[in-house]
Amino acid sequence: MTALVTGAAGGIGRAIVSKLRAEGLDVKELDLVSGFDVSDPNAWEHVGSVDLACLNAGIVTGSEDVATLTDEQYRRALSVNVDGVVFGVRRLARVMPKGSTIVVTASLAGLTAISDDPVYGLTKHAVVGFVRSVAPQLAERGIRIQAVCPGWADTALTPPAFRDELESRGFRLLAPDAVAAGVWAAYRSEGTGEAWVVQPGREPLQYEFKGVPGPR
Repeated sequence: MTALVTGAAGGIGRAIVSKLRAEGLDVKELDLVSGFDVSDPNAWEHVGSVDLACLNAGIVTGSEDVATLTDEQYRRALSVNVDGVVFGVRRLARVMPKGSTIVVTASLAGLTAISDDPVYGLTKHAVVGFVRSVAPQLAERGIRIQAVCPGWADTALTPPAFRDELESRGFRLLAPDAVAAGVWAAYRSEGTGEAWVVQPGREPLQYEFKGVPGPR
């Protein structure tokens, strides 16, 4: 069994790589620090077939106030968090075999509001919506796709000031290993287009989406 992990050099990425290797998978690590930019569509053209793809790369803007958000912060967040997933899924849909799986690291910020970084919330809502929406056509190709939605994790992605604020509110940060366990749970599920919530002290849990009212 083969796998790839984007954002593999980060805290959650390293934990996912370790989990997959412990489960016996041969893992290819992709990360910006080793020359792979998920937001570059040309980079994806060199990615081949795997049995499991974990699209994990993501960044925050570092801006709470939308009035002071820079164009660079905004565009970079969209390019990594959204383009990186769409370009990855597009390529993988072309090359992955039947029976393979894509697991995307979204965020709890894709299921609820996050006033501390609204653009980060925007990107993660987009990711969850994309996973749910693209699942049926991938299923026709024999490929499953899942989203994992962890709360804030104890990684470098969580700004120190925000980390202190969370802890002062009584919030517990997730260990990266717990997120990796959520990725594995989503992979082992037989479903597709699901969102799996990962929170401290809980087993990974499939999120129940409330349906919208139909026409009268």
